[in-house]
Amino acid sequence: MKRILLFSSLIALLFLAACGAAAMEAPAMSEEYYYDAAPISESLPPMPEAGVAQESSADNSASGGGDARLTNVERIVIQNADLAIVVSDVEAQMIEIQAMAEEMGGFVVASNLYQTYTNNSVLVPEATITIRVPAENLDEALDTLKENAVDVQSETRSGQDVTAEYVDLKSRLKNYEAAERELSELLENAATTEDVINIFNQLAYYREQIEITKGQIQYYEEAAALSAISIRLIAEATIQPIEIAGWEPQGVARDAIQDLIYFWQDFVDFLIYFTLNTLPRLITIAIPLYLVFLGVRAIYRRMNKNKKVEEKVEEKK
Repeated sequence: MKRILLFSSLIALLFLAACGAAAMEAPAMSEEYYYDAAPISESLPPMPEAGVAQESSADNSASGGGDARLTNVERIVIQNADLAIVVSDVEAQMIEIQAMAEEMGGFVVASNLYQTYTNNSVLVPEATITIRVPAENLDEALDTLKENAVDVQSETRSGQDVTAEYVDLKSRLKNYEAAERELSELLENAATTEDVINIFNQLAYYREQIEITKGQIQYYEEAAALSAISIRLIAEATIQPIEIAGWEPQGVARDAIQDLIYFWQDFVDFLIYFTLNTLPRLITIAIPLYLVFLGVRAIYRRMNKNKKVEEKVEEKK
């Protein structure tokens, strides 16, 4: 019995000793692995996920951190305007607007000249033109446009403050460029191929983000420096009232007469289009079909006639 107890105690001691040795070896292995991996894992900046920078920016703005950065920063405001004016000569006014924009250091973004009908069913030109002028000349440009107009039908002016977004982009660019410099230094001192590949991938990511951020910053700077003015040029004849034998209908009567005129214009256009386009097509399709019908009918009559002759011959027999 004593031998059995002694043998059991010996086995228990051996088991505890083995567990203790394993526990001592495990930290050593972990520590060795940590120091082997330290040169690459600790030195490299972490690869951010998509949207992390934007979320961080939003958090800073929400917490009030962005307001502190804006105290000593010049405001970045994008100012635009929309104008609808009546002019005596649409084409000449387009040329004058283009010359004005270029004289102020701006340019024409887009222009479109087209035809429209007046209340008296007269075809007149109408145009839209969008220009960009320096923001400091926006008031001067609007005043010049209104001075050269017969009437101003509508004017809308808007401003968008993008200072917070601009400052956030500048901060983000600074962080990206700092990370790029650190990665470039690590790439020069990389010892293994695996380290070179990992560093190169992260370096390519940050360089891409730098280019994107620079493009966004440039967009805000140009949009704030050059204001956009969208102008609709309406011919003076377009706003002339309908006149019937000296009577100028107003309100509902004017609208009803105008709708009637548009209806007859559309109806006449339909008749012209149907006569010159649709009707000839129908004729070219109908004639062959009619000839086929005549041929089939002739064959059917001949076959029917032959059948009757055969029946009469059989009856005589």
